[in-house]
Order: sequence, then structure tokens, then C-alpha cells
Amino acid sequence: MTEGCKGVGKRSQAVAAKRDAILQAGLSEFSKYGVHGATLENIADIAGVSKTNLLYHFPSKDALYIAVLKQILAVWLAPLRAFRSDIEPLTAIGEYIRLKMDVSREHPQASRLFCMEMLQGAPLLMGELADDVRPLVAEKSAIIADWVAQRKLAPVDPHHLIFMIWATTQHYADFAVQVEAVTGASLNDDAFFRHTVENVQRMIIEGIRPRY
Repeated sequence: MTEGCKGVGKRSQAVAAKRDAILQAGLSEFSKYGVHGATLENIADIAGVSKTNLLYHFPSKDALYIAVLKQILAVWLAPLRAFRSDIEPLTAIGEYIRLKMDVSREHPQASRLFCMEMLQGAPLLMGELADDVRPLVAEKSAIIADWVAQRKLAPVDPHHLIFMIWATTQHYADFAVQVEAVTGASLNDDAFFRHTVENVQRMIIEGIRPRY
């Protein structure tokens, strides 16, 4: 590789690192103060860049907010994308629950910001919800419906099963303060995390286990 190519590669890495720092700073501020309360000045300061440099990467606060939301959506949908039809149904659903709990533990700020956007009617994310989430949920719901038809699962509505898993697993991120106040523990405690995953899996899986 020539020196020129090496230089271009390093510059590209530096630009990518700076953009990621801005996105992470945006996530931190937006999850605390919302899109209206957060300021570009604070986000730039946290990211270690000038406001001018921030605006070079993201031309407005709304543009940065949308970029952060899209990044969150990619993380949030990854476990559902991994949901497969070639695994035993109860195993597949148990693994999906575990992956969703992993997201709640590793990305609590992202989960809370996503929740905040949903409560506001998803004004800046509705297009992505319609274009990305709806067809993906339809695809995975069809897998669950097929398992139900084959009597591999109890007769449940696939959409409501997915909604139940979302609500339960995301509770531990969105209401982390309440969970810790009541239990004295959080998902960052490995023993509590394992205990939580096992209990959520047990309660949901026992509810959909076939009884024929």
C-alpha cells in the first residue's frame, strides 16, 4: 500500500471515529433531555468537537437526532432479524428473549430514547417504522403462525407474542431506576441478569408451550 493510500485510510478512520463520537454524544443528550431540550453546543462539547465540525457531519439537530434514531433502530431490530425458522420453536423464542435482554443491558440509553420517540408518536421515525419494522415483523409473525399451525406452539397471535416480548424485555431498560429501587440490583449485575433472563423465558415459554 502506498503512503497516499495509507493517509486516506487513516483520514477515513478519523472521520468515522469523529462521526461515531458525535452520535454517541447525541444519544447521551437526547436520552436525557429529548430532542428539544438537548443542545448542539453540549453535544459537540461531549463529543470533543467544535459545533462547526458537528454541523459538517450533521447539518442540523433534527438531522443528528434522526441519525441517532436510525442507529438505535438497527440495534433494536438485530435480534428480530436473527430470529430463524430452522430452530426448534421454543428454543428460538427463548434465544430471542435473551438477545432482547442483552440489548436492554448493553444499550439502556438507546432503549429509553426509542421509548420516548414512540410516546411522542414517532414523528421523525414513522417512515422507518413503516418501511423497515412492519415487513420484518410480518415476516417473523408468519414463522410463528406456521409453528402454531403445526401445533408446535399454543394457539397465540404472533403479533401479540412479539409485543409481549418487547414490552417485558425493554421494561428493564426503560424503567431501570424502578427495577433497581425495588430489587436493589440492575442488569449490570451478572447474577441478576441471568436470573431475569431465566424467569422471563420461563414465564413466556410456559405460556406458549403446546398442550395437546
